[in-house]
Amino acid sequence: QWQLVESGGGLVQAGGSLRLSCAASTRTFVTYNSAWFRQAPGKEREFVAAIRWNGGTTDYADSVKGRFTISKDNSKNTVYLQMNSLKPEDTAVYYCAADTTPWSNTPDSLDHYNYWGQGTQVTVSS
Repeated sequence: QWQLVESGGGLVQAGGSLRLSCAASTRTFVTYNSAWFRQAPGKEREFVAAIRWNGGTTDYADSVKGRFTISKDNSKNTVYLQMNSLKPEDTAVYYCAADTTPWSNTPDSLDHYNYWGQGTQVTVSS
């Protein structure tokens, strides 16, 4: 069973930046679509961003458009989430996910993703 391991979370002031990384322990990850979700205390897990396996298509939640960028380096089996202009409402545990099925029209649906990382905490102070 292969794994996804997130890193890069931490505490940052509002307006600051963080870059999250998600490393996969299998080379077949290069053929998988990937996404980031987040979950704040007391709230449901929500979609943040997704990227097609070859990096050719991306999708973002409206709340992060223009501030966050998802990217993928297949040579490193890693997907990234660059987060700029962070706000206190971005505070959450961020999860990386992989979808082994073909890219769909609804990459924001949790149901597509069958592999998940353990999560990394992002805290934005005001």
